[in-house]
Amino acid sequence: MLKFPQPDVEQFFQTYGIETFAVSADESQLVFSTNLNGKYNLWAMDLPNTFPYPLTFHNQSCEHVTYGPKEKFMIAVVDKDGDENGQIYAIPPEGGPLQPVRKKDGARHIYPFLSKDGKQLYYTSTKDDETYMKGYRFNLETEEEEVIVHGEGGMTVLVDKSPEEKSFLYMKAFSNTYQLYYVKTGEEDLLLTPSPEPQHTVSEAIFVSEQEIYLLTNYESDFSYLARFNLETKSFEKVVHAEAEDLKQMKYDQTTDSLYIISEKGVRDQLYRYKLGEKQLENLESPVSVIDQLVIADSGTVYLRGDSATVPANLYKQRGGGWESLTKYGVPGVNKEYLTSPDYVTYESFDGLEIEALLYRPKPEKDNGHMIFWPHGGPQAAERASFRSLFLFLVHEGYSLFAPNFRGSTGYGQAFEKMIEGDWGHAPRLDNVAGLDWLIDEGYATKDSILLMGGSYGGYMSLLLHGRHPDYFKAVVDIFGPCNLFSFINSVPEHWKPAMAQLVGDPEKDKEKLDEDSPINYLDTMTKPMLVIQGAKDPRVVKAESDQVVEALKEKGRDVEYIVLEDEGHGFSKKENEILVYRKVLEFFNRHIQ
Repeated sequence: MLKFPQPDVEQFFQTYGIETFAVSADESQLVFSTNLNGKYNLWAMDLPNTFPYPLTFHNQSCEHVTYGPKEKFMIAVVDKDGDENGQIYAIPPEGGPLQPVRKKDGARHIYPFLSKDGKQLYYTSTKDDETYMKGYRFNLETEEEEVIVHGEGGMTVLVDKSPEEKSFLYMKAFSNTYQLYYVKTGEEDLLLTPSPEPQHTVSEAIFVSEQEIYLLTNYESDFSYLARFNLETKSFEKVVHAEAEDLKQMKYDQTTDSLYIISEKGVRDQLYRYKLGEKQLENLESPVSVIDQLVIADSGTVYLRGDSATVPANLYKQRGGGWESLTKYGVPGVNKEYLTSPDYVTYESFDGLEIEALLYRPKPEKDNGHMIFWPHGGPQAAERASFRSLFLFLVHEGYSLFAPNFRGSTGYGQAFEKMIEGDWGHAPRLDNVAGLDWLIDEGYATKDSILLMGGSYGGYMSLLLHGRHPDYFKAVVDIFGPCNLFSFINSVPEHWKPAMAQLVGDPEKDKEKLDEDSPINYLDTMTKPMLVIQGAKDPRVVKAESDQVVEALKEKGRDVEYIVLEDEGHGFSKKENEILVYRKVLEFFNRHIQ
């Protein structure tokens, strides 16, 4: 009888990702950025066939792709080794080398969109204003360029044009929880919501006609709802909401005069359709738990990109009331029985606040008795019911894993999200400590069996928990986490800096608080073995942040291992790097649970 070995780390991480996609106007071709060859490139499918073929070999991440009119060309935004300085390129639908359209080394170009005739390219860039950015119109035929929107006060992004291209929507972001939308029409700049105060967000706004704009906002509300702004009357009107859900994304379908809307509620998403003029949201079936991208074709056909806890990101097409999967990405060579879905639990924090968390448990026969505690990144983000190879692999290897959505997480309302602003290291830290105590009280873990790991803000929280509560942990993994809030605030990208005082704190006014919340000040109690991982080209948490803590701990004679990835930024864009790092994480944890 043939016997096959159980899957190892490489099989779990040989899953493919999809960064973004677009569909041609006639729906004859779909293009998507995927890492089928181990690095991200543009691939295509000739619909209705779904066999992919490569278009490019640039081996870099693509954050945006869109078709020009009559499928003569595509526009793509591509960076270099995770530096997040996206440049704008053109490529023919049959593929080939990327042709630079708007490119400036060291500058970031985002959110490109085209005029209806394809002659005008609209985009936003840091090239002339690193702090506030500018929105441009570039003529692809004459190569003449003009500024449409000048940034001021906060990061300013050009987001949409009216059907006749007479008016433009733009966003001003002062923080993650304070984002205003304006419409520029003639010489006027009109705020879409009735007032800039109290602080609120507009997560999306779109023209449905020359005079009518629909927007998703939480103005004077804890959760975002659908609203309407009339350009002629300059009036704002609340339209519809979903109880205790954040409406976060939408697309307009002109064939049915409807809006498709994605809502976020805790760890899951919900898909709705709203027919303009009606007063209720129609609940639609979704093939995934988390929806990352919606595309509505000219025919009204709906395409989406999304994933679930045990299924990686795939592309789907709505067909006959159901969904057809256009890609079949899974976990190669791994039976579904090895893929564990989490339980969703809640616990009470130190001040009575309810915290939702994901709890992964291994099969009893494989349980090694150890719990991995994972504070998520962001921090104004959340751990969702989405696919993580890392989680599934570690659980398959016998580890339990706990991921709390502490205060500051998205999906629980504006008030909950704002709780972390100016308080990175006190109440959120105590939320995590309460989670640790809950695990112990419920019998899921003991103090001598907990391992700690996080990335980005989660790396920061891992360092802080290690320094201030070391007795809970056996070993710690920090993946590109800030260790010094002063140097972190000073080194983030320039267009982030206007928001840092609200998000993290002011280095002068809040000096005492930032000192208290900086992990670098707790080196004496960071006594447990550590593994630190850093991307050399990380623009968000620069390498100097990890260098600081590694060098300081080594001077104290601590057990610290350090991996620097020379061709990565704030994450893993190359499959070989991801596999290398997580092999090392497994080896590190296995060594320290003995």
